[in-house]
Amino acid sequence: MELKSLFAERMQQLLPDKRDLQSYLEILKEKPLKSIRCNTLKISPEKLKKRLIKKGWKIRQPFQTNPEIMIIESNLEPGEIGRSLEHLLGYYYVQEIASMLPVLALEPEPDQVVLDLAASPGSKTTQIAAKMKNRGTLIANEISLGRIKILASNTERCGVTNMIITKKEGAALCMKLKKLGFAFDKILIDAPCSGEGTLRSTPLTYKMWNIHTVRKLSSIQKNLVINALEILNPGGELIYSTCTHAPEENEEVIDFILKKFGDKVKIEETKLPVKCRKGITKWQDKEYSQEVKKCARIYPQDNDTEGFFIAKLRRME
Repeated sequence: MELKSLFAERMQQLLPDKRDLQSYLEILKEKPLKSIRCNTLKISPEKLKKRLIKKGWKIRQPFQTNPEIMIIESNLEPGEIGRSLEHLLGYYYVQEIASMLPVLALEPEPDQVVLDLAASPGSKTTQIAAKMKNRGTLIANEISLGRIKILASNTERCGVTNMIITKKEGAALCMKLKKLGFAFDKILIDAPCSGEGTLRSTPLTYKMWNIHTVRKLSSIQKNLVINALEILNPGGELIYSTCTHAPEENEEVIDFILKKFGDKVKIEETKLPVKCRKGITKWQDKEYSQEVKKCARIYPQDNDTEGFFIAKLRRME
């Protein structure tokens, strides 16, 4: 499937090196890796690996620091990963590696109060709960009732017990919680986005992409972050992530937040087990703060993953 001409032009601007751009275009033709995340609420990575090897699966753990991340290298039947007994028991979650990175950057801990502002289908919610060891309080918010059902099913399968599900538009929920005096130690905004980074696994994105959606989403994303920062404790951290390459939805959002909050918010560099590129400071006719270089751009050709963007914000007061 061919890229729309405007999207192709934008990627050329983001990846000016011809070899780099060609690597990007080539990897879009390849199927993504089969990856899972061990659910440590129910089983250790070592025990899960032994069980799956007994089934004849070939397992690779690419990151020594994160043994829960596993790549399945076997030629399995279509859908087999999602039909296995271990999956039904909640021993693992089928999740793309780049999708696991925002929670690794968030670093939630037991006994903290954490908000997952756009939670369904639950991949990151269950990952947060595992990092928290089911201790503390995790609020998982989702606006769609249909998606809440999926979220509830996945969190139940994975044995999450420290979670409350809420149903409200994200910014409105933050305003409500602020009035009630709630505040959080950690907040994840895995924002709704144009999905440019998911072309390998979701070819429909080729057809759905348009610049008007990118610009509309940018406004929604800014509003989400503004209101979420209002309920973040001093010293607390917020991860803003998207699965898109569009600067309007990434660096522009963070630059807007820095200008609005000034010294009250600081960008921190993220420590992730994959190759990350710095955020860009110029895009077309716009210039962003040099601080956005601390954001992380994850490209498919660098890690054989999907594409992602991650920014870590700390509330200073």
